[in-house]
Amino acid sequence: MESLELADFRAAVARNYLDAADLSDFRTRRDDLFATHPQSPIPPPERAGFTGLRYYPENPAMIVDVPVREAAGELTIDTGGPDGVVRYTRAGILQTPFGELTLWWIAAYGGGLFLPVRDGTSGSTTYGGGRYLTDTVKGTHGRGVERLGSSRVRLDFNYLYNPSCAYDPRWACPLAPPENRITVAVEAGEKTYH
Repeated sequence: MESLELADFRAAVARNYLDAADLSDFRTRRDDLFATHPQSPIPPPERAGFTGLRYYPENPAMIVDVPVREAAGELTIDTGGPDGVVRYTRAGILQTPFGELTLWWIAAYGGGLFLPVRDGTSGSTTYGGGRYLTDTVKGTHGRGVERLGSSRVRLDFNYLYNPSCAYDPRWACPLAPPENRITVAVEAGEKTYH
């Protein structure tokens, strides 16, 4: 049953985020999941020849502790797919060395944090629509965005990853809104699939 497979895929993603020993282990587990799981975003005809995703080398300079300030307001994104229009509220503004980014809260049942980023690598070495640092609805807990206290978070840009639509057009994904677009090239995390 497809719904149970998808729930299993999300659980496997969450286990990887919570259990991987380090970035190398995380990437190995992610590659294996993408190669073998029936709900992998890698198109089924490409899975047999799939040898892994492409990544920038681990970069300790891409781990930053930043202040977060309160923010108000809402954003709606039309996913163009069956999810329709998704509402987000601003959870906070992150003062990163690369520019300000808005951390979003998905305003739906269960909610979740969402941090899409489009940077200076988008469209050249990384997916043109941007990448995600976290989307907790999909199980991406505790690696890319980690709470340090009431007004600080740790961002590990080595965990930037492509949305599912970067692998296969059958997926529809919310992309980084204008306030989450920075000009600095964040050479960390996942590169383009093809």
